[in-house]
Amino acid sequence: MKKKIFIAAAVIFSSATQAQTAGKDSSKTLDEVVFTSNKFPQKQSETGKVITVITKDQLEKNSGKTLAEILNTAVGTTIIGANNNLGTNQTVSIRGASAGNVLILVDGIPVNDPSVITNYFDINLFAVNQIERVEILKGGQSTLYGSDAVAGVINIITNKAGNKTFDLHGGVAAGSYNTFKEFINFSGKKNWGNYAVSYTNLNSVGFSAAYDSAGNKNFDKDGFNQHSLNGNIDFRLSKKSRLKFLGNYNYYKASLDGAAYKDEKDYTVKNNNVQSGFGFSHNRNDGSFHFNYLFNYTERKYLDDSAYKGNPYVDYSSSKYIGRTHFAELYDNWKWSNWELLLGADYRLNNTYQYSLYVFPGYPTPASVLTAKMSQVSPYASLIYKAKNGFTVETGARVNSHSEYGSNATYSVNPFYVVKQRAKIFANLYSAFKTPTLYQLFDASYGNAKLKPEQGTIEEFGVELLPTNGFSARLVGFYRNTKNKIEFIIINPITYQSQYNNISRQENYGAELEAAYHTAKWNITANYTYTDGKTKSAYSGTGFPMAKDTTYYNLYRIPKHTTNVTAGCQATPKFYASASVHSASKRLEFIYGSKPTELKSYTTVDIYAEYKFGPGKIFADFRNITNEKYFDIPGYNSKLFNWMAGISIGL
Repeated sequence: MKKKIFIAAAVIFSSATQAQTAGKDSSKTLDEVVFTSNKFPQKQSETGKVITVITKDQLEKNSGKTLAEILNTAVGTTIIGANNNLGTNQTVSIRGASAGNVLILVDGIPVNDPSVITNYFDINLFAVNQIERVEILKGGQSTLYGSDAVAGVINIITNKAGNKTFDLHGGVAAGSYNTFKEFINFSGKKNWGNYAVSYTNLNSVGFSAAYDSAGNKNFDKDGFNQHSLNGNIDFRLSKKSRLKFLGNYNYYKASLDGAAYKDEKDYTVKNNNVQSGFGFSHNRNDGSFHFNYLFNYTERKYLDDSAYKGNPYVDYSSSKYIGRTHFAELYDNWKWSNWELLLGADYRLNNTYQYSLYVFPGYPTPASVLTAKMSQVSPYASLIYKAKNGFTVETGARVNSHSEYGSNATYSVNPFYVVKQRAKIFANLYSAFKTPTLYQLFDASYGNAKLKPEQGTIEEFGVELLPTNGFSARLVGFYRNTKNKIEFIIINPITYQSQYNNISRQENYGAELEAAYHTAKWNITANYTYTDGKTKSAYSGTGFPMAKDTTYYNLYRIPKHTTNVTAGCQATPKFYASASVHSASKRLEFIYGSKPTELKSYTTVDIYAEYKFGPGKIFADFRNITNEKYFDIPGYNSKLFNWMAGISIGL
């Protein structure tokens, strides 16, 4: 196995060496224009924030992968469960952050699910072919984006119309585990504006989510079926004013297992998500005004009818979790001389309805119901000064007024210096926050109405070599200190009564190194992330109270060392191929009431190829070709060798 990995790595680094020779004839890489860093378009070289862009071309050259699998190879980003069975709950982590500390945006607007304990948004709901690009913004971004943006934000930018009056694009694919995918996208650009609509169906027989440690229990396969519909329409009211509407519907049904190492043959989840909203923008010579509104509805239904009893202590279970969010925002920005000013405010209303019923043999089983809501109002501001000598500084602040705990504030200071358009030196200081969730505040058994928001201070420093002759690189060091960390702890060691409390201080620190080399023929990227951390608390890492504060490692399921290398070659104008290596070091797994266990390190190798013909292309994506066996989550299977192949055609 190791020999195969070394051979694959040698091929990639050999390709990199050849690319350095070819680089003498390369053209200058384009400086990507991004939106997420400041809420208005600007080049990456014009911001001191740390942002990674996954382009449309990169998404298309990962045609066989899910969004989670693609994000899992971005520097500093870990998606726990990315390579498990489709429909697995996936935790998004940036720089070792715990669940719910990374904010998901759709077209720049925050989305979350208030029915979930940590308030995260399920990225299973995104279909890759419906995404135009992804912008990953690192560091504390609460000043611009509010709660949950403690470690960063991930902006999923959906498909928009191109320059054609009518564009039709569709395709089919099939692969391992009896997986099939069909999609169709159509869009158009008219005198009155433009529109774009996308539909995707993904279904798979799958494999057993739970790992059969005995190897002879005949665990069943856990299937997945998804339908995704995405659309937007943009009206041109005048030369400077636009009105847009959007609507998204996503549904999937997934079969589940009982628990780690435990099979369950009739346990399912149905997840529905509906988003609808509109936005207005007006451009001026000195800036632009924006208003956005989005309604987000999520409903998850779990059912175990127990015709097959994976758990002998439960005859039947049924639960439904509904989360609704209303988000409204207005902001305006002005530009004059060397200054840029952004002023804005947003309003958020979250509510949830949660119902659960567990029927235990021989016991009365009343249903549990939770209904709760909360709201936030947040004005914010950002001021940028650009000196003519290459020095720029951005400062910002936000005040958040919460219906339950009161108010809190954040700030940001982002200075950077560009040296002769060749290099950028930056040092950023942020504060950020995460509000307690509805479940943590109001659950009858474990909630705590006295919870305060988690407060984080984030420091970044680094240097970036701007794209020159196809080569670019960036080195970043980061440190995050979070106070009032909310933990689920045992408050009575005799009865094991547990509750959410602000009881700890968490520190995360590390470094990111990335480099890229692009020519007309070669596309080579490499990144390495080091992540470490600790928690100081009066409670040990097992959840039990201690006589005094103690320090323990707490980055569970997060590797200290992660490496990704991809080498792609445009061998001919029609044929492209690439090889990728992903390596993760050992991780710790939390065991409630006991010492953590260790997960072994692993390395996977993927190969991708595509051939273009006329209006379309055919592709094949081979993943984990060395058949590496590993666990992201103990007791749950990760994908062994698997593949996906298909065809897409555009008109």
